Amino acid sequence: MIALRVCLAGAALLLCACSGLVKDAAIDRLKPCKPGDGPSDAYCGTLDVWEDRQAKAGRKIALKIVVLPALKQKSSPDPLFFLAGGPGQGAAELAGQVREPFRLIQTDRDVVLVDQRGTGKSNPLECKSSADGVDEEDPDEFTKRLKACLESYKNKADVTLYTTPIAMDDLDDVRQFLGYSKINLYGGSYGTRAAMVYVRRHGERVRAVILDGVAPPDMRLPLYMARDSQRALDLLLSDCAKDAGCNSRFPRIGERLKALLARLEARPQRVRLVHPRTGSEKEVDVKRLTISGILFATLYSPMTGALVPLLIEQAEKGNFTGFYAFGAAFDPAQTNMAQGMHFSVVCSEDATRIQPGSVEREAAGTFVGAEMLDLRIQPCSFWPKGQLDPAYFDTPPSDVEALILSGALDPVTPPSWGDQVAKQWKNAAHIVVPAAGHGTWGTGCVLKLMAQFLNDGNASNLETRCVNRVKRPPFFLGPSGPDPMRGVSK
Repeated sequence: MIALRVCLAGAALLLCACSGLVKDAAIDRLKPCKPGDGPSDAYCGTLDVWEDRQAKAGRKIALKIVVLPALKQKSSPDPLFFLAGGPGQGAAELAGQVREPFRLIQTDRDVVLVDQRGTGKSNPLECKSSADGVDEEDPDEFTKRLKACLESYKNKADVTLYTTPIAMDDLDDVRQFLGYSKINLYGGSYGTRAAMVYVRRHGERVRAVILDGVAPPDMRLPLYMARDSQRALDLLLSDCAKDAGCNSRFPRIGERLKALLARLEARPQRVRLVHPRTGSEKEVDVKRLTISGILFATLYSPMTGALVPLLIEQAEKGNFTGFYAFGAAFDPAQTNMAQGMHFSVVCSEDATRIQPGSVEREAAGTFVGAEMLDLRIQPCSFWPKGQLDPAYFDTPPSDVEALILSGALDPVTPPSWGDQVAKQWKNAAHIVVPAAGHGTWGTGCVLKLMAQFLNDGNASNLETRCVNRVKRPPFFLGPSGPDPMRGVSK
């Protein structure tokens, strides 16, 4: 009996030791992040993968990895892999921004961020513009810059090998390297496409998926951006008209916007601006394309959208400072975005399926117009393209447990795209968050719902009524903000 107890005790210790090794495997393969590499309480490292995965020869790419370790000692063995948007954002580069809002999820499980090949510090295919966010880059200069970047990649990358399916095979190598048997996925925007592709290729390794702002493989970026952003603008203008303060302060604001854009299209306006970042003064020609592009960007968030009526009124009077301040804030040169990788994905996975004349047809009558969309796909006329199986563009049925999130006001991935996937995935719950824009996890109770979904492994017990408390932020009625008496009882 004593011998049996000793044997059982030894087996238990061995089991505990093995369990600890499994739990700590990810951290054991990494090192504490150095300043500049990731948060001080995170672990960083790299994994080398073949650039040409099929040939298994030639160049290798060092994929940057950041792991935010679970805070509980007895935590769940299945981590959450965070897949970034763009395409072109590096997920590991976002670790510092993700850490605090995702603490609720990190309490119970590791959060893993990997710079997808071609982004962040994973052999980035960067192509920075010298424009400062106020000066508009000439279309010919834009093309010239991209061609120069493409030429510079010749000794560092085969841009045809930076598509989503190849990158998701990389991600499974990372999963295996870190010692995880099963994982959960969070994808935002383009990251939802990446997550869907991972599920298709490595579904046996997936426990649950969160898709936030769905951009499926058959979306054909940027074909429907004009249509979808017009929908978001129409909702904003309608909400302003229904709001007594906004309607009184900015009557007929939709008609006034159309008149403003028509005037700028007929004749750009020469104005003197103070650069919002540098403070330097310069003269610029304000064009319709510039203002419609900035207006498009403001619709991503209801917080910035709250300023739109005021910006339109100021612009009517020749004051474009507010619009250009947003333009500088949204300047791609100031963001974590690798343009080369962006075009490697879009030109291979989207533009090849956009038929001649379809952009003009879809953009007709919208504030964005066809010109902005044409500029986004024009580089695909010379950008090398990767090979994809025709079945890649389908959305096959799946039984994966999925939480699909859509912002009701989203200008680029509105709820209709989430509905499309929810119809094909039988264990998916689709939540449309009122008054949310592009990306919902920072809105109201959504992060709590995400954490509960991951802990339960399904959405059957989610109490989703809390999202109905999310309301559009009040419109700015002047430079000082909304009506200070709004919501005060009389």
